[in-house]
Amino acid sequence: MSAAADQHIDVRTITEAEYTDWLKAVHAGFLRPPVVSAEDAAGRLAHTDVSRVRGAFEGGRCVATFRSFAQELTAPGGAALAVSAVTGVTVTATHRRRGLLTRMMTAELSAAKERGEVASTLVAAEYPIYGRYGYGPAAGFAEWEIDTGRTGLDPRWARPDDGARIDLVDPAEAGKVGAEVFERFRAAQPGAVSRDRRWWDLATGAAHRDGWTEPFFAVYRTADGEAAGLAAYTADETWSDAKLPENTAKVRQLIATDPRAERALWHYLCSIDWIRRVRTGYRAPDALLPLYLPNPRAARIITQSDFLWLRLLDVAAALETRTYAAEGELVLEVHDAAGLASGRFLLAAAATGARCTPTTRSAELSLDVGELGTLYLGDESAVRLLALGRVVEGREGAAARMDALFRTDRRPWCPDMF
Repeated sequence: MSAAADQHIDVRTITEAEYTDWLKAVHAGFLRPPVVSAEDAAGRLAHTDVSRVRGAFEGGRCVATFRSFAQELTAPGGAALAVSAVTGVTVTATHRRRGLLTRMMTAELSAAKERGEVASTLVAAEYPIYGRYGYGPAAGFAEWEIDTGRTGLDPRWARPDDGARIDLVDPAEAGKVGAEVFERFRAAQPGAVSRDRRWWDLATGAAHRDGWTEPFFAVYRTADGEAAGLAAYTADETWSDAKLPENTAKVRQLIATDPRAERALWHYLCSIDWIRRVRTGYRAPDALLPLYLPNPRAARIITQSDFLWLRLLDVAAALETRTYAAEGELVLEVHDAAGLASGRFLLAAAATGARCTPTTRSAELSLDVGELGTLYLGDESAVRLLALGRVVEGREGAAARMDALFRTDRRPWCPDMF
């Protein structure tokens, strides 16, 4: 059935009265039991901007869902980019291939641009979907499993040797300290996104969440008492037939403002009695973690994938927000099928900042807006995309020049699912 034949399906912003049914549709779309308690719905609604929640309705039934919320994304150099974070995207199995996602996405991207949001972000459950709407994979992750017995760490290790300390704290303190540490962390981590108070309430149990289990919270404090790192983790209880502990610690989050704090927290986790394995959770793909261990082979990658996807809406504002590794000029021709970010732009990068303005000069590099999103945070190479035929040079060497400008000292990483 064609999308045109389904125009009778009403795609629109929902009302507060429809929120519970919308949430049930979200659960169904993600193959979860479509059961929502009144308490859960009320708690979520209190922190939801309904004007940014869309649904597709047929005969009064919600058959597709879509939500966005305002967020900040850290650009290379530490400046914050105002973005629209997209989440809760589903289409009921009975209504796929009818153009419902396209209608919801088209409405959202236009609204985001009107709101002045420079870009849109999302975490893609499936790779092939979002390139159609101008998104590109911009930051990935890796997950390690550490065999604690092979790390080479002294099992008598108990605390840092520089006057610092690690303390287990209760959820209330973890929420306060963690929020402070995270703000310093995200200012230095390209790809990190902002966390509001609700995020911390959910992460520490201050807000109700079905199925939540309280983790352990470990805080690293420097010799002068300043908090510089936080780890949240759970542990199972598994014993071998020989009555030996075979427990696994699973890290929910670990953030630190400097390598010394991060090293201490990983050493702590690998030194807990009865813990035989540590699952790190999603980490930066170039994390220093394996090299924190005397035997880096004790940590093996078990998962590696794309994660954060980025869709630029205002090319000039986005390119002026980030910093560059060198000085120079580059003329970019950006193609956008939706017409939201198309244009030819002169990027002039200097030590004092960057300027990006429309130009009539000949394009040196032509690319789709999705490819620009992939390159924006510095995690991909224009030379590689040129080899794949995904960018086109109007002047030889332009791709290499773009790489020289966009290079970053550290790969981008987004620690948060949304």
